[in-house]
Parts: sequence; C-alpha cells; structure tokens
Amino acid sequence: MIGWFEALVLGLVQGLTEFLPISSSAHIRVVSAFFGWHDPGAAFTAVIQLGTETAVLIYFRARIWEIISTWTRSLWTPALRQEPPARMGWYVIAGSVPIGVLGLAFQDTIETTLRDLRLVGGCLIVFGLLLAVADRMARNELILDKDLNLPHALTYGLAQALALIPGVSRSGGTTGAGLLLGYRREEAAEYSFLLAIPAVLMSGVLELFKIGEGRAPKWGPTIVATVVSFVVGYAVIAWLMRYISTHRFTPFIVYRVAVGVLVIAAVSTGLIPAT
Repeated sequence: MIGWFEALVLGLVQGLTEFLPISSSAHIRVVSAFFGWHDPGAAFTAVIQLGTETAVLIYFRARIWEIISTWTRSLWTPALRQEPPARMGWYVIAGSVPIGVLGLAFQDTIETTLRDLRLVGGCLIVFGLLLAVADRMARNELILDKDLNLPHALTYGLAQALALIPGVSRSGGTTGAGLLLGYRREEAAEYSFLLAIPAVLMSGVLELFKIGEGRAPKWGPTIVATVVSFVVGYAVIAWLMRYISTHRFTPFIVYRVAVGVLVIAAVSTGLIPAT
C-alpha cells in the first residue's frame, strides 16, 4: 500500500518525467520496484497525471482558450472554420480517437500484462532508439498553424496510443512522430501537450473511481502525489520548451536506454521482480 512518503516520491517522479521523452509511467513502475514498494497500479498512475495535466492547462491557458473558443464559435459561424485554432480543435479530437479506442479495448491488459518490467525495460530501449532516429532525421521546418492536417493529426494520435505501454512515453512517441513528419521540435512538443489533454483527463477521471478500492492507494497519498506532480511538472514544462528550441533530445535518449538496460539487468539477476 502506498504511504505518505511513497506518495511524495512518486509525485516528484511523475512531475519530473511526464513531459520529458522518458516515460513517466515506466519511472513510476521502476522506482517502486527498486524501492521494494508494491506496484502502485495503473489507476494511481492515471490519477496523479491529472496533476501534471493541470500544469499543461495553466501553462498553455491562452492557447487552449483560443482553440476552445474559436472551435466552439466555428460550429455556427462558417467563416471561422478555416481559422487555425478552429482546425486545431478538430485535429486534437481526431488525434485523441486512437488512444481512446485502444485504451478501452485493452484496459485489462494495460493494467496487468503491460506492466511487466521486462517489457518496460525493452520499450525504454527500443523506443529510445527510434526517437534517436527521428531526432536525427528531423527537418525542423513545419509549424502547427500552417501545416498540421488530418493525416498528421492521426499519425500523432497513433503514436500517442503506443504510450499505453509503460516505457514508450507519450511525449516521446508524439514528439518523435512530429519530428518524422518534419515539424520543428517546439511545435511537435506543443501539439504533444495539447493532444494529451483529452486522453489524460478522461483516463484520470475514469480511474478516480478505483482509488481507495482493493489494492489501489488511498485518497490521502494519491492527492499528495497529484499536488506534488503539478508543482514540479509546471516547472519542467517551462524549462523543456526553452531547452528543445535549441537542443536535440540526445541526453534523454541516452538516459532512457541506460535505464532500460539497468531494469532488464536487475530483473535478470533477480534484484527486482518482473511483476
């Protein structure tokens, strides 16, 4: 059972890793295993992501309000339908479909089989190397308001759906997809943040009903972890958006591959259990 100290640590881990391309869900799972704590489970992970998603809502509040207000008005004002914010609203909706469908269809598998640490470690390595390829091939030319279209939105969405597997990374998958499509790093990251909003909010709200039941953590520690993840996550967003405008993802790629190797080695030697 997750206690107050564990909640504080896991909230810090969530805030530090959610927006970096290193998989926050993998880190929640791995840190718990190395400390000898019980797996906090998919419900706890989904709920504390509401904290970091609140940081996104506040950081991008002007952009989000522009999208929501323009999209809403465009429903009865045809002249607004070609405005970039209105189109962005539809692209976020379309891009959210894959993860919504797959998340509901494979909910039981996501909460059990996919949390095996051997799979988590392997995904950290494989998708880290794929991000390295995307980063190397990036043209850094396209911008969201001008170049985003429905096929691109669906490609982003499919990449986000892969993040249902701990170790893939929602931000790493979607940003990597954006780089392969030719978008600038900061543009790819921004759409990654916007696209995550419906999926994270929906998942977090659905999993709220499981908190305090069975093996799921109790409400008190979960709230603490959520608040900590919000505070830390907001600082990480501000730093990351400045960093990626002038830097590659190389440090994150090296880090996630190293963690993946460490996890697989630890499981193979019996240092930590796979499940």
